[in-house]
Amino acid sequence: MRPYNAHNECVCEDVMSVQVSSGKKATNLSLSADVLVEARALGINLSQVCDDYLRGLIREERARRWRDEHADFFAEYNKVVEQEGLPLDEWRAF
Repeated sequence: MRPYNAHNECVCEDVMSVQVSSGKKATNLSLSADVLVEARALGINLSQVCDDYLRGLIREERARRWRDEHADFFAEYNKVVEQEGLPLDEWRAF
């Protein structure tokens, strides 16, 4: 029988073995019991799905933070373009 916490989430103790050569590290993960049962029934590789999802989430978060950090520059650049036009605009052929 699987242990459950107060939020009816299965506290999984199934962890991947550490594979040093592939750069993977074992971790514990708590999932909702119904999600875990359904994923296992469908043969979904939880480790791969979590890894893929987190990679995408990290990529999106880094991009968002980069945009936030550089927002002032883009705002100023856009003001210059509005006032002066695009650089080299007079030589455009399209």
